[in-house]
Amino acid sequence: MTFAGDFARATVRELVQALARREVGALELCDAAIARIERLDPEINAVVVRDFERARRAAREADAALARGEQGALLGVPMTVKESFDVAGLPTSWGLSEHRDFRPVRDAVSVGRLKRAGAVILGKTNVARALADWQSDNPVYGRTRNPLDKTRSPGGSSGGSAAALAAGMVPLELGSDIAGSIRVPAHFCGVFGHKPSYGLVPPRGHSYPGTDGAAPPLAVVGPLARNVDDLERALAVLAGPDDDLAIAYRLALPPPRRTGLRDLRVLVLDRHPCVRTAHSLEEALAGLATDLRDAGAQVSHESALLPDLTAANRLYLKTFLTIVSGGAPRADGTQLSAGDWLNLEHARVALARAWARLFEQLDVVITPPFGTSAFPHLASGPDAERSLTIDGVSCPYSDQFAWPGVATLPGLPATQVPIGRDRDGLPLGVQIIGPYLEDRTPLAVAAAIEALRPVVAA
Repeated sequence: MTFAGDFARATVRELVQALARREVGALELCDAAIARIERLDPEINAVVVRDFERARRAAREADAALARGEQGALLGVPMTVKESFDVAGLPTSWGLSEHRDFRPVRDAVSVGRLKRAGAVILGKTNVARALADWQSDNPVYGRTRNPLDKTRSPGGSSGGSAAALAAGMVPLELGSDIAGSIRVPAHFCGVFGHKPSYGLVPPRGHSYPGTDGAAPPLAVVGPLARNVDDLERALAVLAGPDDDLAIAYRLALPPPRRTGLRDLRVLVLDRHPCVRTAHSLEEALAGLATDLRDAGAQVSHESALLPDLTAANRLYLKTFLTIVSGGAPRADGTQLSAGDWLNLEHARVALARAWARLFEQLDVVITPPFGTSAFPHLASGPDAERSLTIDGVSCPYSDQFAWPGVATLPGLPATQVPIGRDRDGLPLGVQIIGPYLEDRTPLAVAAAIEALRPVVAA
């Protein structure tokens, strides 16, 4: 088969084209992916739920469709999805022992859209316990290791997703993000990821096991891939209103503000008042800023319109902790009232409007997605008891909410793109934050940076 030796690095576009030309079969690609998982995953532990027989049946159906001349954005492409997404008949535990036997009877909306586009779902990838860590370790499936350095975290909570991509097991993944859970793993593993604008991709079928109620505030569903083009292809499949809203609403994403770097208005932030950032990341951002300026972009490092990052981070932490705790009483025994929650929402909307004013003067904001490259595995435990060593200084683990939160709280789209390696050979990335519902703008800038700095995805 044409892609026998190249599957581990092939893009979705290349695979779709090869399938359409009948240079390779969907079943051949499926078997190649399965073989690579079986060979590499014992040391990585990324693909923790395997559905190989159903995948082979789906691949045979894709081959039959291709033989009839049918087309699809993902027709015949093998991929995996994060364990927290419902796939009919497969366990959805979120890494929680008490839910290890929960098996939904319907696919998540996003999984259904991938299948209808022709994707062949091989199984599910590992997560942090309750999706609440920047490493992927839980009592149901154990620990996932970074394929680039197995002593280090692949990130979380979509760590299995990024690890499977970086190891060449699959060319495409489905993740979710509320505190960097797409962006941080992509950064740690040297791959690409996109956190969509809030509400752009329906979250139904990605909820705490056994529930399917209101969509959680701030949380989004989005793709991870080996290049920006594949992120765009996947987002085109995933985005759009859920069935009940599609009665009246249609998706009409605006085109990118720029298709290149010339005259692009960029704000580059390499420091955050609430978190320490490694010198290696600051240096990488400085180098990128120089490259952007040389390519004709208008690069600045400050703006009077930038919202107060300290106040925004404080608001983000209050909102995030309320969401993930389900409104349960805090450690001091107090509980947020409905009025308190409404006040948080008022403040969040005011912040979103402040960002909208900023984007009247700027096209994108570029920041680190996290304060370090992939860190060594940490023992499980409360965030307050853990720390990271950054340039020789011990720093509170929970400080790292700050960089992901810049885009999360106002609901902004953010594309993670690799830009280089640190002195240990570990990937370094940036998140490109764009205006709300203008996802094509950060994606276009990411593509331009990918072309400017052709760092091969891990």
